[in-house]
Amino acid sequence: MSIVVTTPTGHVGTRVVRLLLQAGARPRVIVRDPARLEAATRDAVDIRQGDLADADFVREATEGARTVFWVDPTPHSDAEPVEASREIGAGYARAMRANGIARAVLLSSVGAEKRNGVGHIDGLARIEEQLDATGADVLHLRCGYFFTNLMLSLDDLARGVLTSNAAPRAAMPWVDPRDIGDVAAARLLSDSWQGRVVQAVHGPEDLTHRRVTEILSGVLGYPVRPETVDDDDVRDALRSAGLPPGAVEGIVGMTAGSRDLVPEQSRDLTTTTPTTLGSWAYEHLRPKLLAAVDEPTV
Repeated sequence: MSIVVTTPTGHVGTRVVRLLLQAGARPRVIVRDPARLEAATRDAVDIRQGDLADADFVREATEGARTVFWVDPTPHSDAEPVEASREIGAGYARAMRANGIARAVLLSSVGAEKRNGVGHIDGLARIEEQLDATGADVLHLRCGYFFTNLMLSLDDLARGVLTSNAAPRAAMPWVDPRDIGDVAAARLLSDSWQGRVVQAVHGPEDLTHRRVTEILSGVLGYPVRPETVDDDDVRDALRSAGLPPGAVEGIVGMTAGSRDLVPEQSRDLTTTTPTTLGSWAYEHLRPKLLAAVDEPTV
């Protein structure tokens, strides 16, 4: 079984590669900088070095593959993130047709089911549509909000604040990327599914902004309070950071467009994963914050 993994050094891709190796597979990985792979991994995989935005390279790098794990590498800071994602998807679909790739698993997102109005997530919707049109067996992993996004808020958390423009009382799925990797690897290794499949990855529970701060307060040992800002506040902060208008709207839209979202798939045995936010935060977030602050300002 020939399996290709894109973005193998990311939070999800690293886990996928590790599990495929443990299952006895030798995956082919597409990576821009092989030095970012662990040394042991470099010796155990087939490496294709290049840019996923280069459609010709992607076609060549996936030649002979039966199954591919596709991830959109478009950064949220891109000037036109939805269009950039659409172009990435076009290259992926072209490679699948040209190489007769039979099966693909896409790292998508909750919100892609809306198809429009969800900021940069609209780009993932375009990729879903492009892969579906190839006629191959395609599985879309519609994932919740990554725990690891909290790493972008270390400065705020160090002073006891978690800022968000999410609706304060609206609960949404939060998930550990490692758990997403577990689901992706299982699907990549399985021949039991066919056609177009959607599988949500919701984590263990839906969480409100306030509940997240309660969990973090218990883990960190000092109070963390929620601070709700509006979309214009976020826009101003992103503009001040130098992001172009398309990137600003792509980021703001992901939250603004999800406020009324009811995920296409409900929470059940197949969509619920085990790692709690508290256990993840204790292992990954707490050491970074306790090393950075002695007594945070709250």
